[in-house]
Formats: sequence, C-alpha cells, structure tokens
Amino acid sequence: MIKFIDLFAGVGGIRIGVTEAFKSFGIDSKCVLSSEIDENACKTYQLNFNEKPSGDIHLITESEPFDLLLGGFPCQPFSYAGKRMGFGDTRGTLFFEIERLIEKYHPKAFLLENVRGLYTHDGGRTFETIISKLKGLGYGTYDLLLNSSNFGVPQNRVRLYIVGILGGKPNMTLMTDLGAADSHRFKSELSLFDNQSIKRKKVGDILETNVDEKYYCSEDFQERLRKATGGDLSKLHGYRMMDYRGGQSLHSWDLGLRGYCSEAEKNFMTLLIQNRRKPEFGHNQDGKKLSLEQIRTFYKNNDIFEVMNSLIEKHYLKEQDGKYNPVCGNMSFEVFKFLDPDSISITLTTSDSNRLGVIQNNRARHITPRECARLQGFPDTFKLHPLDQYSYKQFGNSVSVPVITAVMKDFISSNREELGW
Repeated sequence: MIKFIDLFAGVGGIRIGVTEAFKSFGIDSKCVLSSEIDENACKTYQLNFNEKPSGDIHLITESEPFDLLLGGFPCQPFSYAGKRMGFGDTRGTLFFEIERLIEKYHPKAFLLENVRGLYTHDGGRTFETIISKLKGLGYGTYDLLLNSSNFGVPQNRVRLYIVGILGGKPNMTLMTDLGAADSHRFKSELSLFDNQSIKRKKVGDILETNVDEKYYCSEDFQERLRKATGGDLSKLHGYRMMDYRGGQSLHSWDLGLRGYCSEAEKNFMTLLIQNRRKPEFGHNQDGKKLSLEQIRTFYKNNDIFEVMNSLIEKHYLKEQDGKYNPVCGNMSFEVFKFLDPDSISITLTTSDSNRLGVIQNNRARHITPRECARLQGFPDTFKLHPLDQYSYKQFGNSVSVPVITAVMKDFISSNREELGW
C-alpha cells in the first residue's frame, strides 16, 4: 500500500491521475492527507472523495507517514524573499511548506506541478532555488514541460512537472514536448498523429449534445453574429472577439455593439488595428495612439474626417491631445473566443473559462462546466460543484488528469527497483 499526501489539492485532479497510474500496475494506494484552502474547491473535493481537505497548509504540522508527496503548488513570487534573505531561502513562500513537510517526513518520492513560467521566473533564480532546496534534502530530480494536447486532452496547456526520488536520480522516458504552438498548428499537424498510440482529441469530441438553454448566448448577440457572418455562424470556428487585434477576430464595430458602422467606418478601424503596431509609429504595442498625419499614411480616403467623427461619436474611437486610439471594451462580448471543434482549446484559466464558446447547430453558446472538465481530462463520473461559477474557476485552475497519469506511470515503470513499488 502506497500512502500519499495531496497538497494544494484543488478539486483532486492530481490525486485522480496518480491513483489511475497506481491501478495500472496493480498497486494499492491511499491518500492520508489532503490540503486545500479554497472552501468551494474543498466542497467539490469532498463530493468526489468523501473527505474534506485540511485548510491552510501553514497550519498542518502532523501527518501519518507517507511514501509520496503530491503538490500543484502556486508559483508564489520569490522576489521579495530574495531581496530580504538571498535566493537560497524560500521562507515566506508556499513552496517552503512543501519543503517543510518533505524535510520532516522524508517520503520516498514526490510529484510537483506548476506553470511553465516557473522556469524563467526572476531570471531563473526561483526554479534554481527550488531544485537546490530539493537536492539539499537528499532528492534527485527530473523536470520536463508537457502539453496536454499530446495526451488525449483537447487543450493547448503546457505545464511543468517535477519528480524526485530520495537518495536517487529519477529515470524517465518522457521528455519535454511543447506540442503544437496553437490550435491552427495542431489542426495542420493532425495527420502526423495518426500512427501514434495516444489519440489526439479535438474540441468536437468533448461537446455535449443536449445543452441547457442558459448556456446559449443572448438572441441579440447571436443576431449580431449572424449579420456579421451572413447567417453562417460556423465561420466563427476559431475566432476571437476582441477590439485590439486583427486576424481571425470580430470587433465591437463589426457587431455594432455601440451602434452599427458603415463599411467605410469598419474599414477605417480594421486599418487602424492593422497599422498601429508598425515600428515607425513607436513601440507601445497595445496603447499606441496615432496622430492624424500618421493615420493618413494608411487611410487615404477623402471621407476621413466624417468617418473619424462618426466613430468618436459612437465611442469606437477616442481622441486625446490630437492622437487617436481604439476604445477597447472586450468585456462587452458575451464570448471572447469561439473554439474550433476540429482543433484544440486555448488554455483554460480561472477567469475566462466561462467566456469560451462554441458554435453548435448554427447557434452560439458558452462551453459548459462539464465540457471544461472534459477539456482537463476528468471522467464524466466526476461530480461538479453545484454552482457553475465555481466549476469554471476550478477547472481553469486544475491539472490535466491524463498528463498526471502518464507522468506517474512513466515514473513508476522507470524507477520500480529504486522505489521498491
């Protein structure tokens, strides 16, 4: 029986993945301690594991001895501690709590998960400090970056995984693989995956067929989308709703959210978005304001004053000190990105998961909490928080379960003799 603790547990994604890995080897496992500070995540955890996690990790001083430590710890800034104490010290950071429990109980192994930015945070000193501390406690480590889209999860999610063994150096066959850079690259490379053992899933594979009407966009918003697409909403697959980028984007002026625009006005705004990043106009990428003289270099029609005044009146364009800038109100869009059912999702986040959308049966809707769970590879047996707002947040903050399973299976199979499991 392998005993483990589940720290910064969220809703238990790491626990599910690790338990599945143990099962595949016929190894019994038991969680002897879980810790999570968010009360709503604790509620979801309790729904699924019949146990309420301990709260604040700072208050955990005792545990039953364990063999494996799991932790999807937040990348809490080390900079302040570094300025006070030097970068060899982790006190005051959440990683210190992991360090404290490892030092006290000396488990045989650990699995940690974090954002890819931990590698480069503070010029790499944060990551170096963590690895140095783990090695100082007697652990050999192995770290790698993996993209969830390579593990049967239809989401572009790159995360850092660190495994360690007490008194040994982990062997692993998995190596860093960043996967497709975006949904367009994934789609273009799908045929290359045909002969690989893991089936690459697409967004369309995880969509629900009977969706509650509450998830559909308002009829007003959908009607504006229909006018912009000539009635065929499938043209929106992969489109973003944003006012400060071109490319595959629809803007507030395309939809007439503050008043319908003429073709000349739409053309002006399109040209402004396309040209305002030109280096000859300066280097402030998103807040760049252009003078009338600069605008005349790319909008050369004689109706420039009429068009600009109309756009200012409708609040699509603003003028300050003789310079002009788009008025960017991206929160006015009910959905900020329509996922392509033939590709993968962008990375789920805690703040925006509820504003991802899909076009289904020529109707626009939000993805559902269950679909968010599927985008993270959670089984459909997993019970969701009764309030959608918390489910969206929890899955945006979670791990991709099949990646955890794959990492843990590789870790066990490559190190069984060393681990004694």
